[in-house]
Amino acid sequence: MTQLTNCSRRSFLKGMGVTSGALVIGATIPSFSPIMAAAANYTLNLFVSLDTDGTVNIICHRSEMGQGIRTGLPQVLADEMEADWERVNIVQGLANEEYGSQNTDGSRSIRHFYQTMRKMGASARAMLAQAAADQWQVPVSEVVAAAHKVTHKVSGKTMGYGDLAVAASKLNMPADDQVKLKDKSEFKYIGKDLTIVDLPDMLVGDTTFGQDVQLPGMLVASIVRSPVIGANVKSFDEAAAKSFKGVTQVIKMPERQFPVGFNSLPGVAVLAKNTWAAQQGAKLLNVQWTDHDNAKHDSSDYLKALEEKVAGKGKVQRSAGDAYAALASSSKTLTAKYTVPYLAHAPMEPPAATATFIDGAVEIWACTQTPQSTQNTVAQVLGIDKSKVKVNVTLLGGGFGRKSKPDFSVEAALLARETGKPVKVVWSREDDIQQCYFHAISAQRFEAGLDENGQVTSWIQRTAFPSISWTFNGQADEPSGGELSLGFADVPFEVANLSCETHKANAHTRIGWVRSVSNIQHAFARGSFVDEVAVAANVAPHKMWHQLIGSDRKVDPKSQGFEFSNYGESLDTFPIDTKRLKAVLDLVVDKSGADKATAENEGWGISVHRSFVSYVAVAVKVNIANNKVTVMEMHSAIDAGTVVNPDRVKSQQEGSMIFGLSLALMGEISFKDGRVQQSNYHDYPVARINQTPAKIETYIISSDAPAGGVGEPGTPPVAAALTNAIFRAGGQRIRDLPINKHMQV
Repeated sequence: MTQLTNCSRRSFLKGMGVTSGALVIGATIPSFSPIMAAAANYTLNLFVSLDTDGTVNIICHRSEMGQGIRTGLPQVLADEMEADWERVNIVQGLANEEYGSQNTDGSRSIRHFYQTMRKMGASARAMLAQAAADQWQVPVSEVVAAAHKVTHKVSGKTMGYGDLAVAASKLNMPADDQVKLKDKSEFKYIGKDLTIVDLPDMLVGDTTFGQDVQLPGMLVASIVRSPVIGANVKSFDEAAAKSFKGVTQVIKMPERQFPVGFNSLPGVAVLAKNTWAAQQGAKLLNVQWTDHDNAKHDSSDYLKALEEKVAGKGKVQRSAGDAYAALASSSKTLTAKYTVPYLAHAPMEPPAATATFIDGAVEIWACTQTPQSTQNTVAQVLGIDKSKVKVNVTLLGGGFGRKSKPDFSVEAALLARETGKPVKVVWSREDDIQQCYFHAISAQRFEAGLDENGQVTSWIQRTAFPSISWTFNGQADEPSGGELSLGFADVPFEVANLSCETHKANAHTRIGWVRSVSNIQHAFARGSFVDEVAVAANVAPHKMWHQLIGSDRKVDPKSQGFEFSNYGESLDTFPIDTKRLKAVLDLVVDKSGADKATAENEGWGISVHRSFVSYVAVAVKVNIANNKVTVMEMHSAIDAGTVVNPDRVKSQQEGSMIFGLSLALMGEISFKDGRVQQSNYHDYPVARINQTPAKIETYIISSDAPAGGVGEPGTPPVAAALTNAIFRAGGQRIRDLPINKHMQV
């Protein structure tokens, strides 16, 4: 028998994320359940509601993984609303298409919703002003909403926002063209350092991440998944798994055909009363797998094949002049090949999702970057309408693109339906490393021709890597235009003769996006080759960059035959602006002193790259002793257009640089017999404190340009800057990552 208990209004509101309030009209707020229609606050628009005590509830519809978006987006709205930041309460939004995209990836949150949040805040301010004018029976032109209250400019009368909550909520939102936004000079929060709202709770552990979710009667599942993509379960020892104390059930997961998409992988789930029992029971399964051609995949042999491909001419994606004729007539030519292995995301918190299945409806709690994709995929796999799938977003202990794939939520939903109980699927570190959506292995080849004055007259670049598209269609054997737009065919050089070429490559594992995606390999190769050209021309690296980038202009790859996707943005609004690219380069060189002489066995390396419509330059200083590299300093300069919270931009740049440092120093996933050879941080390490420099600096260029991306652009230039520094310090020229294959790190 279910026991009914009295729930105080305070407890009810607290559980909902609202700390106070009078009557709630919550049915129109997507993150509130319709059954709460008699409980807490007054809706002003899609993202903001107001309590009668003056508390402003702002919905954040994006996922928080340390980047500070639960602060940044509300910060914009609160500024336009003239809300007191100390009286703002953040409510995490559930999956709901009314918000627009909730996919917290691609460094898009601020750049896509900056104007939206400004308009939402300004419209709320206008409604409050109108409500006060109506009560005072004065023209709205005589009132002003500021500092959490409305003032009648003639009489001096004031009313607090809370006193206007009921009346304002009954007004219609102003038309889009009637919303008046603030002038930049009036900003109180935008452009200012604000401490992230979750920090106090994070510091004392009073937060909920995906791995933290607990429900009454919950079972924990550990799944042994197919180690080879395409293989299915042939047999397993159910009795052995069940013999471990605490194990309650063993369930075979559905078989899957290509494409793999966001589906769960074939495998066997062991369910138990606790995580330890589930994981230990899973070790006893002795699963045998069917044969598949992907079991022949060897990453070493595969990489050699890619290198052989890029040695020859490929499919031309973008061209200018006659690169080959110009190369043949050059006074000096250079050729270099660069490789990057498979890479994994390896966030500190592995994937985790908890689900219930009751009366044909699913509720999920997950550390997901994409609640809408989770909702849609779970609905599709279970064969139910997406309205019957509720997705609660927890905090994420890192994401980097891994948690925008909802396969782990699909697993939880399937097992909850099968058992009729709440089920939490816990991925171990080994699961995370070995069952990842991997960054593509790649090979690139560059050729350049120089005239007698050291000017570059020909530039040829080729790339080959398995495409992300294969994961979703099972057939793609060449990179998509979107992938080639990530640092390859968007080359910003003013070279008369250019050829950007690609080769085909079949995929043999799940390929996905990792922080900055294809920019990782493309920026490494391009940034390294520019340095090599500088050496050949006997000029300073930053001067060679200037020579290649050329005049101040807006680059349009479409004019040279390539359908550039520009991160989904208009080239008119977000052009490839060479002036901004050179500006970040000059700033980082000036601030770091990368153009100055160094002590023996020390060296500076630089690189610059545009990605996610932002511009970043990186300078790295290293020391080499006894074939061991020590990173001494890292500097970055970023032009991300309009910046909302400078403190978060600096933090993101620091995190991006350390992420890029980890990949460059030690990042490598290898396959043998179709299986991943690494399993944990001991053989897929991330940078430790002793491997990161004591001095990490970020310089932000002040700009009124539209907001660009921040979460990813800091990563791409790091690897080239680092390997260039190693060469300048007297080390070898490293063209094949990771660095620890060549020297101690």
